[in-house]
Amino acid sequence: MEIFWYSLIGIILVIFFILDGYDFGTGIIHLFYAKKEKDKEVITKAAGLFWDSNEVWLVAAGGMLFMAFPTYYASVFSGLYLPLIIVLWLIIFRALGLELRGQFNYQMWKDIWDKAFGVSSLLLTLFFGIALGNVLRGVNLGGVEGTEGIYEGHYFFLPLWSHDFSPLSTHPGVIDWFTIIIGIIAVVTIAIHGANWVILKTNASINEKLKKVRFRLGIALVILTLFSLSIWNLINPEAYSNFAEHPYFIIFPLIYITGLAGILMSHKFKKEITPFICSTLLIVGGIISSISSMFPVILPSTNDIHESLTIYNTSTSEYGMNTAFIWGIIGVILIIVYFIIQKRLTTGKVDKMDYGH
Repeated sequence: MEIFWYSLIGIILVIFFILDGYDFGTGIIHLFYAKKEKDKEVITKAAGLFWDSNEVWLVAAGGMLFMAFPTYYASVFSGLYLPLIIVLWLIIFRALGLELRGQFNYQMWKDIWDKAFGVSSLLLTLFFGIALGNVLRGVNLGGVEGTEGIYEGHYFFLPLWSHDFSPLSTHPGVIDWFTIIIGIIAVVTIAIHGANWVILKTNASINEKLKKVRFRLGIALVILTLFSLSIWNLINPEAYSNFAEHPYFIIFPLIYITGLAGILMSHKFKKEITPFICSTLLIVGGIISSISSMFPVILPSTNDIHESLTIYNTSTSEYGMNTAFIWGIIGVILIIVYFIIQKRLTTGKVDKMDYGH
């Protein structure tokens, strides 16, 4: 049952980053490229009509994580308390930016909430990438000083950054040069995804420009990916061992590479949906490749005293997992039905759809 719940939570998180990812990306595109009022309004619709249904998947993943792996939930939410609060505030301001922008027809009012939407989308993407970087890097479980820990073995605490800003420090911070690189990769990936969504769902005047931006971001992502792969082995010498032990895991990096190749060739595609599928493959391949490289570990320990957190030593009882099985399936079905209905109501371009008035 541990593998079932681990897989289900992983799938739901990937769905969240695909769906809310284009919302985040739309905000980034809005921040940097939307200059005309008409473009700002229609790009806001491309996110505003979907964001609330998309974030349901994050709530579902959090609830399932609390149910299936309570020790991991308690460890991560206490150790990363400060950045999680920052993320919460960013989610709030992003929603306020979308929902309040159209309430009054004053330019200063619109400008304030446009910035709230764009900046919070950018920082949310960066922080989610940094969070993934922390999971890949590992943490000092138990807060070991010398040969003794100051916490229980599954607890830790991270400041926002440490004095040396290094992932190899005994007490690294949430933000260091490695996690920043992963965060930047997340921003570039999600910006590509957002550009594809704007092109797919709107007739904005900047769509042709976004096609060129998408290609340039794809080139940047190739460089960042190669750089991150080279330094990941420095952070974790066993980073690629899982792919040697389980050759079928290779399919996930291949999914990422396929998506990246598709982005670089997107100018040859006639259908607008094709580049969006390619950026979806980027997200799917990137996230699943990362978690597959660690399986069954879900939070590595950077010291030799306390063992890493895995799906087996952080799970709830077998009785709890079996009891939650039926309710979990029912919940997922309800979310899927909600998602299908919402998407059918917003099929096609959103330019003439009403939102925020």
